[in-house]
Amino acid sequence: MAAVLLLAGCASTPRTGLPQYTQLPVSERPSLNFGPRRPNFVILHHTADNTAEDSLRTLTHPKLEVSSHYLIGRDGKLYYLVDELARAWHAGEGYWGGTTDLNSASIGIELDNNGNEPFADPMIDMLLQLLDDLKTRYKIPSANFLAHGDIIPGRKVDPSRFFPWKRLAERGFGLWCEPAEVLLTTAPVPAPGVSDALLLAAFGYDVMRIDATRAAFRRRFLADETSTPLTDNERALLQCLIMRKRE
Repeated sequence: MAAVLLLAGCASTPRTGLPQYTQLPVSERPSLNFGPRRPNFVILHHTADNTAEDSLRTLTHPKLEVSSHYLIGRDGKLYYLVDELARAWHAGEGYWGGTTDLNSASIGIELDNNGNEPFADPMIDMLLQLLDDLKTRYKIPSANFLAHGDIIPGRKVDPSRFFPWKRLAERGFGLWCEPAEVLLTTAPVPAPGVSDALLLAAFGYDVMRIDATRAAFRRRFLADETSTPLTDNERALLQCLIMRKRE
């Protein structure tokens, strides 16, 4: 963890001076009245590779133009790849709650997992430490810890249905409602006139491809990936999550 804090401290140092982005004549009058950009989201991914070394080759290859700020190996080893205040290329053309350029507003974390296996305990232990550090330093809201599959339904499915979202939510990273308890204690079933699309959009999802969005919602909160219309229980679960987001 000390390594995380050391690297993060270096990344948070404000820069001074004006780089020459243009060939036009310009008079430089540097101002000290600025601070670092503050990430407001964390996007979690799985690598779809079988080893961390395979993923590192991909994430650092200059011609592939894909990157993340961090990679965590199955053994819990933490790799720091891109300055936290720089724009890594991990989120693609995503959307969440009105934000479209999520690369510019987020920290991307890759997890060494092929997508068809449980997530290793040492990896999750390190992830929880890293998320705690990021949330503390950048004051990231609990609702803004997201899956890659949340922000690009249909095109991305990571991290997979094996990811322990409930465990993260218990530590304040992401939202959670217990499906079995929702109808009795948490939220009423929304009226039939309130569509699945309206509910999913209220939570933050892009609903242009509603079947894919239903699948993304179920993957995240029910470890399921079917795309059929939401049941009453699922709609109540979604209503509960919307209420939690507004707290």
